[in-house]
Amino acid sequence: MWSIACVIACLSVGTAHTNFPGAEWQQRAPERLGMDAAALDKVVEKLGGRGCIVRDGYVVKTWGDQTEVGDWFSSAKPVLSTLLFFAMQEGLVDSVDQPIREFGWPLRGKDEGITFRHLGAMTSGYMRPEGPGEAWAYNDFAIQLYQMTLFDKVFKGDAKAVAEDSHRLGALQLQDGLKFNKKRRISASPRDFARICWFWLNRGKWGSKQVLAKRYFDEFQRPQVPPGLPITQDTDLDDYLGIGSYGGTSNHFSDMGPGVYGFNWWFNAVGGNHPDSPVWPDAPSDLYMSLGAHGNSSVIIPSLRLVLVCAEGEWSSHEPGNPASPMNKLLKTLAEAAGWRRGPSMTAGGALHRH
Repeated sequence: MWSIACVIACLSVGTAHTNFPGAEWQQRAPERLGMDAAALDKVVEKLGGRGCIVRDGYVVKTWGDQTEVGDWFSSAKPVLSTLLFFAMQEGLVDSVDQPIREFGWPLRGKDEGITFRHLGAMTSGYMRPEGPGEAWAYNDFAIQLYQMTLFDKVFKGDAKAVAEDSHRLGALQLQDGLKFNKKRRISASPRDFARICWFWLNRGKWGSKQVLAKRYFDEFQRPQVPPGLPITQDTDLDDYLGIGSYGGTSNHFSDMGPGVYGFNWWFNAVGGNHPDSPVWPDAPSDLYMSLGAHGNSSVIIPSLRLVLVCAEGEWSSHEPGNPASPMNKLLKTLAEAAGWRRGPSMTAGGALHRH
């Protein structure tokens, strides 16, 4: 559960002055926006790779080539959910709970009840022994089913044309553009991926326009998997649809999903295997991330008006709930660079402080 302070912070996001990039990102020195430049240098030194940090809509730090377009691997998965919300807004999908069999998939037996919500939460059960909603599995065959449903059966169009439509992500004025491989995994430059993250932080708003209705973020930008949901059994079933994988297996990286995963984002919440602590105990409780292979990840902290994207970085291993983990320490340094301090009475839910 999110703390009351977290909810208040999220609701107050729209009240602060917000800048949006036009053809180019505008830059500001970190100090002008109340940030500690030396602390940001420490974050960049630990991460390496190439990336940028955005605060209040201004780029305050860059490193590496900002124009290089690369594969974001699983960090691209939240873009699929963004497109799902566009499909709902446009009347192409009734709701997140609409069964995907209604779009022509010949699902069998237990799989007939798979919905978009199940696919976005990694609880579909496709190629797993459980039925929809019965267990959690980080499942790249199910993600393949998700993207194929969206592009081939809902939008029925070329992935790039669908995503970059002027009424969708094209409204963000991407500088380098998106590329899609055969599995529709997204390649983007750091500065363009930062635009997508800034769009999410601002809950569908871009400039003076609400491009994607705020209600989708109010309803779905939160964990979708109950903390007590079991991990899938160690049994594989057949890929009877013959769709292949988005990248990995139907059960990998499955140790920290219950309680913290939702529509392809990882939230700083209490989870099933760390019930006494959020994933990153020394970071703001409203922080959420996209996590991709080979160091392609992003951080969004709405209460601090802060985004970090890093491609090919050294994010280290994931140790949910462990305050000694390198990732927890990195995120703490990032938040503190923006003036955040953990209060002395902070509980697992976390209180937010911005000075």
